[in-house]
Formats: sequence, C-alpha cells, structure tokens
Amino acid sequence: MKLRSIESAQNGKMNKFAIPDEISHVTGALEQAGFSAYLVGGCVRNLLLGEQPKDWDVTTSAKPEEIIKLFPKTFYENNFGTVTVVNEEILETEPDELRKSLRNVEITPFRLEGKYSDKRHPDSVKFSEKLEDDLLRRDFTINALAYHVSEEKLTDLYDGVKDIRDRVIRAVGVPDERFGEDPLRILRGIRFSVQLNFTLASETMDSMSKNSALISGISVERIREELVKIILSPNPMIGLVLCHKLGILKHFLPEVEEGVHVKQNGDHVYDVWEHTLRVLQHSADKNYSLEVRLACLFHDIAKPRTRDFNQEKQDYTFYGHEMLGAKMAKNILIRLKFSRETVEKVVNLVRNHMFFSDTEQITLSAVRRIITRVGRENITNLLEVRWCDRIGMGRPKENPYRLRKFQAMIDEALHQPTSVGMLKIRGEEVIRETGLKPGPKIGYILHALLEEVLEKPELNESGYLVKQAKNLAGMDEGELKKLAEKGKDKIEELEQEALAEINRKHFVK
Repeated sequence: MKLRSIESAQNGKMNKFAIPDEISHVTGALEQAGFSAYLVGGCVRNLLLGEQPKDWDVTTSAKPEEIIKLFPKTFYENNFGTVTVVNEEILETEPDELRKSLRNVEITPFRLEGKYSDKRHPDSVKFSEKLEDDLLRRDFTINALAYHVSEEKLTDLYDGVKDIRDRVIRAVGVPDERFGEDPLRILRGIRFSVQLNFTLASETMDSMSKNSALISGISVERIREELVKIILSPNPMIGLVLCHKLGILKHFLPEVEEGVHVKQNGDHVYDVWEHTLRVLQHSADKNYSLEVRLACLFHDIAKPRTRDFNQEKQDYTFYGHEMLGAKMAKNILIRLKFSRETVEKVVNLVRNHMFFSDTEQITLSAVRRIITRVGRENITNLLEVRWCDRIGMGRPKENPYRLRKFQAMIDEALHQPTSVGMLKIRGEEVIRETGLKPGPKIGYILHALLEEVLEKPELNESGYLVKQAKNLAGMDEGELKKLAEKGKDKIEELEQEALAEINRKHFVK
C-alpha cells in the first residue's frame, strides 16, 4: 500500500496516478460536453492501494442517450443505465492484462435505486444529478470512492480511505440495508477480505451473520463466481472459515461442513474439516490451478459418510472415500454449474488421489497404468493434490523423498525413448527404395541410420536418409551389423544419461 498516496487523498487530493489516456479521454469527453464525470468503485480503490485496476468504471451526470452520442462505438443492453464504451485503438505494446482492462469502459449515470424485491436487481432506477446519490448505493466504503481525473480530486463520503488504510471491509451506511438489497454482498465482503487481506468490521460481520440465510435465494451462478474468486485468492482457508463462522457455507456447500469435528485416524493431526482447509490453503500458497484447488477442497469430502471404527486396530477407517467423494464432487460441481471440462478434471483428481506411491514396491509398469488411468495431461496435477494432502496432514516435509522418487518414475514413464521411430524413414520405405526383402538387414540399416542422426540431428531428413539407406543396402551384412550395434550402444548410452538427468532433477537415486 502506498500510504503517501492515501494521506494526500485524505487532504482532498490524490497523487497523480498513471491514468491511461484511453480512460482520461472518456472522462474528458464527458466533461467537454458539459457533464461531470468520475472514476468510481474498485478502480479507485486499487489506485489507492498502488495496484493496477483490472477494470475501469465511470459515473457521470449524463444520461445513457447523451453518453452514446459522445462516443463512436458503444453498446447499451441493460435496464440500469450502464453504457459500455469500446476503445478500439489500444496500443499493442501495452501488457495483455492492461489492454483487456482498457478495451471496454463502463459508464453509469448517477442514479437512485428502489427496493430489491428479487435480492439482486433494484425494482426501479432513477437517474440523479448528484454524485452523492450514486455513492450511497455502493456496497462497501472502500468501493464508495470517486476520483475526478482532471481536477485530481477524491470524493470520500464514507471514510473509505481510512478503511483502506486500516485494512477494513465496512458496509456503506446501514449494513442490514446493503445486504438486504443484494445478499451476494455478504459473500463479496468475504471475497474482498481474503483478496485484499483486510478484516471485516464487527458491525458488518454481525449483519452478515444475521442475514446469512438470504444467500439461499441467490442464483448458483453468482455464488459460483464469488466462490471461485475466494478459492483463487491468496487466503481461501480464511474465506471458508468466515463462510462457516457466519453461517453462509451451509447454504451452498453443506457437504464440506460435514467434516467439522470428524476425527480421523492416527496418521492425521487434524479433523477432516481442518485438514481440508490446510490442503486447500497449501494449493493456494503454491499458486496451483483452480482445478487442483477444487480437488483439494473435495478430495476427502466423503470421509464423514464412509468413516467406520475398526475394533481390531482401534482406529477409524474411510474405505472407498475417494470413489464416493468423486460422485459427491461431481454432484456439487454440476449443482454450481461449473463447466463440463472443470467437472471432469476435478472428479478425475478426486477419484485417483489415493494412488499407491510406495516407490520400494511399485513398478514402472504400475506407474504407467496410473498415467493411463488419469491421463498424461493430468498426472502432474494429481501429484500436486497429493503433495498438498501430505502437508494438510501436518507432515513436516513438503516434498519427501518418496514423492520425489515417484515423480522421477513418472518422468521416466513419460520419457519418449530414443529409437528408430525417431527417424524420418520407415522400414517399409527402406524395402521399397532398396529392393531388399524383409529381414534382419532392414533393422541393421535403420539402426545404422539412427547412429548417424544421433551424432548429427540435422541429417534426420527424408531425402538424405533414403539416399544413405541405398548406400548401406550394398554393404556386407556383417559390416552393416557392426554399424547397427554401434547405433544400439549409442541408444543405451543416451537412455542412461536421460534417466540420470531425471534422477538429478528430483534429487533421487
């Protein structure tokens, strides 16, 4: 956070931030036409935090039809006055993320809103002449900020700058009213908290808990989008703890809460709930993909339903939890309307996360079968889930020898062996071009050619190989066999070097 910028903002003026020309052009065009225009919401918050805004929102005294007249390309497809201005001439030299944020700029007139009967959209929208009316309808104080670009002046009616400095999420005005208008704001508040590493103000948190049941009336698509942002945040563990503590989680992920206070067997330090949270958090610490993080969240989801007590061992068992867990994960992901690709990948990882990995007993052929079952494209992700699972058990080592050795075995199984199949000529072609009959001599020629190519890879060209095959065809079979044996020796040498390199990569023998 750039404290200097926030202090200057508190004095009524922000430091000069790098406002892109594409944005100042939009606000400038509105002002030149006689309207007031401000940057508003999250982009102002991010500027104060010294971060690059992911999108740019403008609020103005102009009405939609007046906005449309000022810009060559716009679209207006909603009932809330928001006009999107399309910037077509963006420098290709700009970073991809910045160009994406500048492409479409949303401009919304100052407005007053009626009641939210559907708990999502206002029943009525009335355009206003006052910025104050627009800021009043915002969700949190850190988003109820407006910046006048040309005057370099910040409007902060609800102490949003102070809350940014204090790292606090606080509802604008009366929290019950804000959450009653749109209950998704409860989940959004938690999401902002874990994304920004801010705390929730006590009165805001109390209201979230009080109104938590309203979440059940929100569409699953909107809940999914917020859940994904929480899971992809740096602190998903805190996010889910808050969802549980405030009584929200049970309305969209009740299966996850079943793990609370469910004790595990002696290998585990934590109950199912805390273990799951720690596994998920480690996946975030390692910046793994969404699919891996979801698999970490759901990998033990069936343990509460499969737990049994073994009288002989005097301990708990969870036989088949990975199979039932895969079915449960599939139902949850479909319920939340995740994409088919995401569902399939996460279910695959959950189903196979208990793969046998004892490198003292497992064979290379067994490793190949695991790769076949999971898919080459998923095997690395499966190992990531397994590593996170281990850390979530309270194990001290993040990457123990056994898992490193298993990774080395996977790399060996995935390694494309050096062989005559690499040549840009096949046995049938040798037979056709040389007139030789099928027999050992064809194999000798191919291995002799391979020995040449291994020394000089640039020779692996169809025209040269055909010509050389014809030359080799005239050689004495005994001499040709010696050349072939030389090629085989070279293959063995290269394969030993490749295996040694794989072991060095993973620090194993």
